[in-house]
Amino acid sequence: QVQLVESGGGLVQAGGSLRLSCAASGSIGDINVMAWYRQAPGKRRELVAIVKNGGSTEYTDSVKGRFTISRDYAKRSVVLQMNNLKPEDTAVYLCYADLRASFDRDYRNYWGQGTQVTVSS
Repeated sequence: QVQLVESGGGLVQAGGSLRLSCAASGSIGDINVMAWYRQAPGKRRELVAIVKNGGSTEYTDSVKGRFTISRDYAKRSVVLQMNNLKPEDTAVYLCYADLRASFDRDYRNYWGQGTQVTVSS
């Protein structure tokens, strides 16, 4: 019943921008953490940015100053604004949430299907 629905992604030139959105749909009880990960071919999945309940955010060093993560509590969504993109940012970006469904007593991990971001030089 619970899904993370992603939008955005695409092909951009170096220096360009993209905005990734992810909304939790279904019978949602409570959301603890929402985050964006990325995974490039041959590389391990990497945490890009995370926002917690209190609004605190963390970023991987390589995107600091270029990416901004924000959370809309009313929409149950998280947005990753990516500016000044570099070819090294090319990867599949995946939305993540630690949430409790309304019918569930436990918090569980949920993942989006992933959206491709390709940055050309």
